[in-house]
Amino acid sequence: MRVLVVSQYFWPESFIINDLVKNLSAQGHVVKVLTGKPNYPDGVVFDGYSASGYQEENYESSVSVCRAPLRPRGSSGAKNLLLNYLSFIVNGLRFYPGAVKVDRFDAIFVFAPSPITSIIPAIYLKWKLKSHLAVWVQDLWPESLSATGFIKNKAALHVVGWMVKGIYAFVDTLLVQSRAFREPVARYADAGKIVYYPNSYQDFAPSTEEPRIPAPLLEELDNHFCLVFAGNLGTAQSVETLVDVADKLRHLFGLRIVLVGSGSMSNWIESQKQSRGLENLILAGRFPVTEMPHFFNRAAGLLVTLKQDEAFSYTIPSKVQAYLAAGRPIIAALDGEGARVIQEARAGLTSPAQDAEGMAKSIEQFFHMSSDERESLGQSGRAYYLEHFEMERQSQRLVEILSSRINELKGMSK
Repeated sequence: MRVLVVSQYFWPESFIINDLVKNLSAQGHVVKVLTGKPNYPDGVVFDGYSASGYQEENYESSVSVCRAPLRPRGSSGAKNLLLNYLSFIVNGLRFYPGAVKVDRFDAIFVFAPSPITSIIPAIYLKWKLKSHLAVWVQDLWPESLSATGFIKNKAALHVVGWMVKGIYAFVDTLLVQSRAFREPVARYADAGKIVYYPNSYQDFAPSTEEPRIPAPLLEELDNHFCLVFAGNLGTAQSVETLVDVADKLRHLFGLRIVLVGSGSMSNWIESQKQSRGLENLILAGRFPVTEMPHFFNRAAGLLVTLKQDEAFSYTIPSKVQAYLAAGRPIIAALDGEGARVIQEARAGLTSPAQDAEGMAKSIEQFFHMSSDERESLGQSGRAYYLEHFEMERQSQRLVEILSSRINELKGMSK
């Protein structure tokens, strides 16, 4: 199959689409990627790239990557974010048609976390190339805008809803990363277009290289009972819950809560750590994804939190798949689909979103478990991952879905 991937985010930024593209190419499919200049999550264009100018390069030697100019998202502010979103639309419409003018593709595949507006250049390409347009929905719009507080005005949210309905009208297949996404997505699109296609995770072989983690941090990981949270430290992740949990668990000798990552709430967490004197809370900073196995293997358990909001209850945070693959127990404070997966996998302990008291009790229970009990949770999670979220299998499944949908629509047009 020949697949044109459109994504505002791509390698060297850390997103699931990188590994999906790698697997599709390794399985013999022709893949081309249209994206922007990497600047997520810190809002600064990565070394080796410039925000201006069109650029082409190769990924994994066989994948052509075309990069349109992109205004960096900056460190904060709604204005910067809106300009970042707008620049992807404008420059995508300007540069992408020329990048594929002599190509033909069976499908255009859009990786669609926020913003949903990143689909717009692909809509034009669908018309130009006469290809099947499939969108992998990662965030619910307008619900996620309300949940994060980005837009609070009900009339504005209603307008966004109209925009979403208009965008979805041009899409042939809507792939949803959570079963719970079906109903909210169907409010804005024909339910017949919707197919469940979960996020997957690229399993890493055990690393034989020495970790590139500072010695003091390795010492903490090796000599204490460490619970690791890995990923973005933003408003959606309810990092306030993690700080409150650390405060409540001062009495557990040897316990450390290690936050690996960065985000808009990093400075706030640091200030809370200092003002509350939380010696059991460690801000490790951001590390390459290749270092994550070193953190996971040394962790007694892995943490996941989300804000309490209906929109987030539909979501399975992508770190859940990574945690299951690592074979480590999970302690979660979240609602809905994410909690259901952890419970169904028998992979850990859950409490409601933003319930610091409940999460603290779960951690205390986990702390006092035997090593065999904790190991059993990790093994159950690993088995669940292999059955439901393993990347190679899910890459094959994507091709099956796209082929089936293309043939289905061809049959309907006869």
